Amino acid sequence: MKNIIKSVCISTIICIIISMIPFNAQCKNISGEVFRLHILANSDSESDQALKLKVRDKVLEYTESIYLKARNKDEAERLTANNLQSIANTAKNEIVRNGYNYPVKAEIKHMYFNTRYYDKVTMPSGFYNALRITIGKGEGHNWWCVMYPSMCVGSSTDYNSLKENTGDDEYNIMTGNDYEFKFKAVEYFEKICSFFS
Repeated sequence: MKNIIKSVCISTIICIIISMIPFNAQCKNISGEVFRLHILANSDSESDQALKLKVRDKVLEYTESIYLKARNKDEAERLTANNLQSIANTAKNEIVRNGYNYPVKAEIKHMYFNTRYYDKVTMPSGFYNALRITIGKGEGHNWWCVMYPSMCVGSSTDYNSLKENTGDDEYNIMTGNDYEFKFKAVEYFEKICSFFS
């Protein structure tokens, strides 16, 4: 009886893993089609967290005109790289304007994100390219969004742009409501894979 139970458990696990392979591949496609923003606050103090949001607003205001020319994620990333110093200066000017003298670092990083829920969209876990802005020590809670296609401000999220810049399957995954279990499974799968790599 124990062998039958073990066999059923192992078979179930194998079936789940096999069924996750196509879904995981579609999630990886998503990470290749979006460019994210990640801002780290100096600390978790109320003032540093408020400053992080002010920096966010100024950076998004500055980059909005840059991304008008972008037709895909690669172009958005290239435009960001070409304007990296200006983006850092925009963040630094906002920090100084608010009475702080924190250093600021702006860089493009390939980094891991957990599954994130954003308004009507779910971004699956995985490795994404992102503009990372670190304020001061960068020891506070972070803020993230998808810069391209623009999803950084809830009231002006451009779902048409999101649909145009991702495949139908990927768009359905991000906007569907019936994938929560699969998102969690992919997240655990990604963590296991990153542990071994």
